[in-house]
Amino acid sequence: MKLRFLLPGLLALVLFFAACAPPPELRDPNMLQDTGLITGDPCEAPCWRGITPGETSWSDALTILEDDTTIENLQTQADDNSNASLAEWNQKGGSACCQMYSDDGELVSVLLLRVAPNMTLGEVIERHGEPTYAVGSSFAETQAAMNVVYPEQNMVIYVFSEGVTGTISESSEVFAVLYVIPSQMDLLIQTSDLHEWEGYGAFEQYSDENTEFEVTPMITLTPTENGG
Repeated sequence: MKLRFLLPGLLALVLFFAACAPPPELRDPNMLQDTGLITGDPCEAPCWRGITPGETSWSDALTILEDDTTIENLQTQADDNSNASLAEWNQKGGSACCQMYSDDGELVSVLLLRVAPNMTLGEVIERHGEPTYAVGSSFAETQAAMNVVYPEQNMVIYVFSEGVTGTISESSEVFAVLYVIPSQMDLLIQTSDLHEWEGYGAFEQYSDENTEFEVTPMITLTPTENGG
């Protein structure tokens, strides 16, 4: 089959939710029970449970997942037209939470983890410092998602807001984490509209409807390049 996983940049999470109707709750306690992003246990982000995009082999990563007793329903797919591979799994006793992707079938390229809302943006900033960019969009009437971008750490943190009229604060909950290889992060920056991070405040200052972007796309992807 042909994989349709990765659009480089901030659309990755949109694809993750694309099959869900009506829109799911972004803050879902049935998602991955993991706080490694803020504890550094067992390894520091962008490493997750011994898997680091760009460093960990695909086969070693699958072995780690197979041996992890806290997850289940591990499924893998291969692309008929390339060497790309995809793995998906659930939190044990929970819902589908996570995806791992390889561009070449040799090294892990991307980890996308939907997590239970047990971490806050304040805790992330305390651990990793302030982000460089942020941009958010409406997800449902009472739900909005802000993408907090850490280019040097090759990660994007997805933070919940009570709709587009909400605020982003230290207590805003993290509901997903994206770890990528450096080339994917570079592509994210080059293909996205982004606001510079200016601290906590109204969600609308970071909204994708606020067109005063400090970063605008330098290149435009074709359907083939963006995973279509």
